[in-house]
Amino acid sequence: MAIHKLSPRKVETAGPGKYEDGAGLRLVVSPGGAKKWVLRYTIAGTRREMGLGSLPDVGLAEARETASRYRKQAKAGIDPIEQRQADKAAQLAEKRKGITFDECTREYLASKTAEFSNPKHKQQWANTLRDYASPMIGNLSVDAVALPHIVKILKPIWQTKTETATRVRGRIELVLAWATVSGFREGDNPARWKGNLDAVLPKPTKLKKVKHHKAIEWEKIGEFVQVLRNREESAARALEFLILTATRSGEVRGALWGEIDLDAKTWTIPAERMKAGREHTIPLCDDAVKLLKSLPRSEENDFIFPSARGKMLSDVVLAKPLKAIAPDATVHGFRSTFRDWCAESTNYPNEVAEMALAHTIGNAVEKAYRRGDLLTKRTRMMADWCRFINTPAKSGEVINIRGKEAG
Repeated sequence: MAIHKLSPRKVETAGPGKYEDGAGLRLVVSPGGAKKWVLRYTIAGTRREMGLGSLPDVGLAEARETASRYRKQAKAGIDPIEQRQADKAAQLAEKRKGITFDECTREYLASKTAEFSNPKHKQQWANTLRDYASPMIGNLSVDAVALPHIVKILKPIWQTKTETATRVRGRIELVLAWATVSGFREGDNPARWKGNLDAVLPKPTKLKKVKHHKAIEWEKIGEFVQVLRNREESAARALEFLILTATRSGEVRGALWGEIDLDAKTWTIPAERMKAGREHTIPLCDDAVKLLKSLPRSEENDFIFPSARGKMLSDVVLAKPLKAIAPDATVHGFRSTFRDWCAESTNYPNEVAEMALAHTIGNAVEKAYRRGDLLTKRTRMMADWCRFINTPAKSGEVINIRGKEAG
């Protein structure tokens, strides 16, 4: 078989077409003049072609040398294309092994941006790892992170900052899981709790009781609202609206007139403003509608409860009327007040109350209720809540639900 048919001059002046150099090596020139080298070979009875590069990056001599090496592989039963792919994969894997934990954290956060409810949450997520994990493993190759590193990070804060420590552990676990799936590390996840860290660290629940937001007792909510209604500041109206709708501070402070349907008596909060990332429709009781109709409305500002400067009301301003009446209570605590009322003073099913609070329903049975939003039942529940606030029931008195629809 004749080889080395092409000369450097021929390669340089060749026009569009295919030119054989021999032994399967071919110069291919496109109609536009681009030139590339192709090697044709047979492996296990199958004819294959592989590219060897383009001119001028790969000259005639280099193309012949490369073709000779690949022909030897094929003769030995090794497919050159598959071997080249395997070599590249091995090189990439070796390169990836050098990626640090901090680099993985950045890539993980970039890939999960859409899952964060707001930029502040993403920043808090990153800050905990920056403050607690990075000093220990930030510059360490992610495949080298092991159990002793995790223990050394967590142990100093496990008993003194238990809630923070558990968040740090969980976030490290997620980053390492992402790194494993991405091919940057192998083996078990050293930040896993069950069957791993639980053997060396005490259970968080045994160290510190969960602190709940201090709340007005449900039996006294009517008295509180009556006092609140005597206050004239706009923040008092926003706080009353929050109580009547059992919503969160941010949802009320960011409430827009465009979200309100006074005819349907509903308030629909878009997904991007909800903690769970799902649109939430709230039935408005008569008092809530009356409150909204009493408020001034500006064509230049769509906020229902704007600040004095026309911006979103701040948490501090919203809390002022509460602190003036009940200094130890928190704004978020009113959701607990509502939930306690549902449990202690009504027969409304758990899933109805949970959906009113826009909580994520966890178990499989309750998830079935997600097929609808139980708006009719929630409308009656919020009306009963409003009625209770205006004429508080005595402790132990239960508000019965009308008909079989409550079940």
